[in-house]
Amino acid sequence: MDSLVNSHFIIPFLISMFLSINMGGSGTGPAFSIAFGANVLKKTSVPALFGLMVFLGAIIAGKATSATVGKGLVNPELMNYAQVSIILFAVSISLLVANLFGIPQSTSQSTVLAVIAPGIYFHELNSRKVFFEVIPTWFILPIIAFILSLIIGKYIYTPLRRRGYTISSRINDHYMLRWAIIFASLYVAFSIGANNVANASGPLTSMTMNELGLGNQGGRLLILIMIMSTMIVAPSFGIGSSLFGEKILRNTGKELFLFGRIEAVIIAIISASLLLAASLFKGIPTSLVQLNVGAILGIGVARLGPRNIFRKTAVRKFFLMWLIAPIIAFLISWYLTFLADKYGYL
Repeated sequence: MDSLVNSHFIIPFLISMFLSINMGGSGTGPAFSIAFGANVLKKTSVPALFGLMVFLGAIIAGKATSATVGKGLVNPELMNYAQVSIILFAVSISLLVANLFGIPQSTSQSTVLAVIAPGIYFHELNSRKVFFEVIPTWFILPIIAFILSLIIGKYIYTPLRRRGYTISSRINDHYMLRWAIIFASLYVAFSIGANNVANASGPLTSMTMNELGLGNQGGRLLILIMIMSTMIVAPSFGIGSSLFGEKILRNTGKELFLFGRIEAVIIAIISASLLLAASLFKGIPTSLVQLNVGAILGIGVARLGPRNIFRKTAVRKFFLMWLIAPIIAFLISWYLTFLADKYGYL
């Protein structure tokens, strides 16, 4: 246990905090843009609420996804302190680039590509898990989010809007609807905790078990290490929300199109439910950012038509950054793995 204070542990944990700060910035948009866009919450209240719900989601529902990221994608024996540091650093840089552009990015996709880079390099990749479970989920769930919100928007929300129900100030200003939007935002943050905290805690847990020589054993110690990692990661989400959240909230909450309050609840419930299902039933690290924007686009198409919503500049920027950031994470992780192997650090 004395080795826990070794610098081999300190460096990856410090990098994980840096990653978590970036994840917090990126995750603020999909969690609270619906409430921010609907003018229900002030930006100053977002970081604390976001950090709290992320922590609860990770503790209550994050175990399966943490196991996938830590040992399900590649041979867990690869997860030594140097390799984990490389992975977390690669993901951090890719997310930092996205945050500087104010684009909410898929933490999970950047993490998965950073993890599989050493798996490919050392020929230790779990191809079945990656190509038949994880990657298909990335494409299927956003499409489901889009279709569900499009159907609800077109056949339920739009008819109600035409009759004047949804634009009634009496309904939109009702305290029950305002609280429903806040609850929906908290639900999204909880789902982020269940899925995205694993991007940092999963590799850290596998690394710690390997460095202690416990392998797949450890029982209560494994749970303790996961909790310890979560207690480091979750507060850093709140810090990232404070640093990067405002610009991302503005991009997702105001620039795509003006949300109605009922629309905000629809978007939140659909995206958070799909992400939580992926976390609980399969432990698949996936993108709430893309689920959220898929739901936004579905409602947007129902209201404005496909030509108007897809021609918006913000939408094009989102798709471009979603492609670039995971590739950056993969390339950095692969190249640093190559250098570390060449000079005997792995």
